[in-house]
Formats: sequence, C-alpha cells, structure tokens
Amino acid sequence: MTAIRKEAIEMLERMPEDKLSFVIQIMRGVNGLIGTTDTTTKRVINLDQFIMPATERGQNADAYIRELRDNDRV
Repeated sequence: MTAIRKEAIEMLERMPEDKLSFVIQIMRGVNGLIGTTDTTTKRVINLDQFIMPATERGQNADAYIRELRDNDRV
C-alpha cells in the first residue's frame, strides 16, 4: 500500500459518519473525470415524453405577447 493511499484511509477513518456521504460524492465525481466509472447500465429516458402538444393558445403566444406589450404602452 502506498503512503498516499494509507494516508487517505486514515483520513477516512477519522471522518465523522455524517460527512462520509460528501466524501463519497466527491470520489464518484473524480472517478467520472478519470474515466473509471461503474459499469452499471444507465436507464434510457425518452425525452419526447416531456414535450407538450401544441395548443391553439400556444401557437398564438407571440401575437398575444405583442398585444399585451402594445396595450401596456397606452
């Protein structure tokens, strides 16, 4: 075991339990940076499910905003 690894383990052993979740998050972030991510499968999300269908009101939104702006100047 290298001296750096030994020091890191000793620091983790001294770390309060409630702070360990932050350390784990940081370590996961570093793993992502160096390209050694977990090989777990990622869930594919269909982004089309979040698109709302166009309504008549939505299609006329530009004209509606323009009308509000014009009426505000009166």
